[in-house]
Amino acid sequence: MPRTPRVLAALLSLAVALPATPAAAAPHGPPAPGERATREPGNGPERHEVAATDPLVAAAADARAQGHNQPTKTAGYPRQTRLRVYPVDPTDRAVKLGLVPYHGIAPLLNDLQARSDRVSVEVVGQSTLGRDLYLVTVTAPEHASQTRRQDRWRRLIEDDPRAAARDRGLRAGYKTPVWFNGNIHGDEWEGTDGALRVIGQLATATDPATRRLLERTRLYFTVTNNPDGRVAGTRVNGAGFDVNRDHVTSSQPESRAVRDVVIATQPVLMLDEHGYTGTTLIEPSTAPHGQNYDYDLYIRHAYPNALGMEAAIAALGHPETARADIPFRDYAPGDWDDWPPIFTPMYAIYHGAVGHTVEVPLQVNRGAYDGLPVEELRRRSAVNTDVAAATIRAAIGYADTHRAALVADQIELFRRGWAGEPQRHIPDGYVPGFGPEDRYTTEFPRAYVIPAGSGQRSPAAAARLVDLLVAHDVRVRRAKAPFALAGTWHPAGSYVVDMRQPKRGLANAILEAGRDISALVPQMYDISGWSHGLLWGATVHTSRWAAPRVPTSPVAVAGPTGGVLAPPGRDLALTVTDGKDVQAVNALLDAGVRLRRQDDGTILVPAAARRTAAGLADRLGVRFTAARPHAGGRVLTKPVLAVAVSADELFVLRQLGFDVRPVSTAALNAGYDLSEVDTLVVSSGLSYQALNAAAKSQVDALLARGGVVTRGATGARFNSDAGVLPARAVAGRTDANGVVSVRNGPGPVGAGALPHSFVYAPLWFTDLGAGVTVDQRYAATPLVAGHWIADPDDGTGGPAEAAGQAAVVSGVGPRGTAAVLFGTEPLFRAHPKGLFAQVGRAIYWTATASADTGAAVRAG
Repeated sequence: MPRTPRVLAALLSLAVALPATPAAAAPHGPPAPGERATREPGNGPERHEVAATDPLVAAAADARAQGHNQPTKTAGYPRQTRLRVYPVDPTDRAVKLGLVPYHGIAPLLNDLQARSDRVSVEVVGQSTLGRDLYLVTVTAPEHASQTRRQDRWRRLIEDDPRAAARDRGLRAGYKTPVWFNGNIHGDEWEGTDGALRVIGQLATATDPATRRLLERTRLYFTVTNNPDGRVAGTRVNGAGFDVNRDHVTSSQPESRAVRDVVIATQPVLMLDEHGYTGTTLIEPSTAPHGQNYDYDLYIRHAYPNALGMEAAIAALGHPETARADIPFRDYAPGDWDDWPPIFTPMYAIYHGAVGHTVEVPLQVNRGAYDGLPVEELRRRSAVNTDVAAATIRAAIGYADTHRAALVADQIELFRRGWAGEPQRHIPDGYVPGFGPEDRYTTEFPRAYVIPAGSGQRSPAAAARLVDLLVAHDVRVRRAKAPFALAGTWHPAGSYVVDMRQPKRGLANAILEAGRDISALVPQMYDISGWSHGLLWGATVHTSRWAAPRVPTSPVAVAGPTGGVLAPPGRDLALTVTDGKDVQAVNALLDAGVRLRRQDDGTILVPAAARRTAAGLADRLGVRFTAARPHAGGRVLTKPVLAVAVSADELFVLRQLGFDVRPVSTAALNAGYDLSEVDTLVVSSGLSYQALNAAAKSQVDALLARGGVVTRGATGARFNSDAGVLPARAVAGRTDANGVVSVRNGPGPVGAGALPHSFVYAPLWFTDLGAGVTVDQRYAATPLVAGHWIADPDDGTGGPAEAAGQAAVVSGVGPRGTAAVLFGTEPLFRAHPKGLFAQVGRAIYWTATASADTGAAVRAG
């Protein structure tokens, strides 16, 4: 139920209770994130082998040797870059709103750098379409020696928080880092303009208060996190991704750039500026709260800071800014939650920041952009810019006033992680309105093991997972000898994630199975289940109570996994277990290698292609084994795909190396030629019934000779309307999502698949006709983690109804079309990487099976 409004006086009493910090004597300068390599997880050689020791203090020293949070250069500040200036683009959608177009940002920042030694600008990456991503740092100038001292203090906070808490110099002189992220959604513009306004004011102000502020504070601004969307006026980036859903997946360059910024700068407070909610919205959020947070350290700052920002926007005097919506105070549980770590502020919390989403109030995008007069749009944008600037200034003020408490709480967060202490019980009323509905905790395991050797399902997937953990500043070690843990022997080379580490919350959020929260809240704002441990394709073991007793070395990058494990002269076999294997198959086909596909999905590679295979093994980390003598199989040629799919699915299919031709109802009706297409993939934007006669004839011809792969309601409707495969789709609740348990069958997709999958608006299939194989079924208790309930009106669509039903089916239908129908979401937001191979196997099977049926039809 909605919360009752808190009284401002209650906040003020809480805020007063948080002590202020004396002015800093020495400036601060973290490493430049732009200097850090931003790479995709790979399989390069392991580096920085350092002997392991057990005590906590020695472990902290060892972490420093490992290179965590290390500076990449020692220059002082300012660190100024002459930014490249982009050509004027009159079509930039910000122009109409009277806001700064992307091409105007670099000249403005170049001018500020020329006029002020408080401003540094660095390029921390490029967007999907190649535009520069800027990090602006505003602080008082520093000598290199002062910057080095600040670097040491910042590392000390994470690596040895007990020593940091005792360090008087740190308490007096550490410059408080605060980070502001703007325009992550491209058509929510004004966070950029509000940030630029504040940067300009701080850069040029001459008053003593500003000078003292910048002597004890470092302010970071990623002024536009999504320049491609800013220019085009789209929420998504140039690849069609919502970047604010990508932070624990890291599939997009924009999310990887800010990931590296937050790790390198280690902010104590951050804002992510968005829009538009009618009334300004300022987090903290509703329950459910992420169970891996140390929520006591977060909410004691987040709530008073939100109230301070609310007061700041009220002081603007606009009728539209008289109050704010604070979800923690004003919304019902689940309406605006902070459960998943996919959002920027939620992700930043795990790195020690007090994170807030701010939604400026007045809509200027989408229908409003096209429908309102320019004068009204510019009036609204001016109000929104005022709101963004006011919330930024208020947050700076809070961080400055409460810098001692913010730094101390960041130290305490990391100390609890190193010590392995349990989360704290938060009593009712800890902040005004905190109650039982806000109490979410977990019991951290003692360690995770990602095994090597025969106990590892996919070495390539294990290496990818390890590299992702390291990229997120999670500490991973590698065993130098075999060891036993929780009754299981693991060989040398196995990876260990000891959960006594500073960012244990993030480590657990990535590796744990998650939690079924269906009974706790009536609905969720976005996804409520994810798990790299279950969905990324690697075998991961959990040890609840013990850590391995074995010498280990810290891991900077996962060790190599690929190889050709067959005598010279033998044909090779590749089992398609992971997306990397799919990439290898497509690369071999691109190289002109003649491949064969066996009935169990194994790909046979001729001995003559051994050198090509070896190169792919080294690059992709895949393993080729010896094929059985005289093994047969159907010839596999490079399939050409016509795809009517969502942006995330298109991204993955291209990443896997398929020859992809995007289509839609409109494109087919306009005469798009399908004559070269082997398989049609349908999940979005294509209706068989809406095709004109010529387009329908083309599709019918493809169905007679080719294959079909479908996903979701649109795909199921296409299957039904076109009469492809005799199967009736039943829809689960449309907002149901999460990690599910499945039972694998013998079909082309089920064989060798993971025992878990992912669903969003799940489907299942009944009334299966002759020749239809069930590749996967939902388990008796399907939902492992997430939110999935039955419809409250008629009790349908819930997990009990889906239990035991077919989740993925395949077969050759009455048209002779080889088809695979997915009721799960194997490519969702490019996240469940262990499921990508299912789609690859489905495509290869439809291509080969349809070739056989097509030849039979032609012969008949």
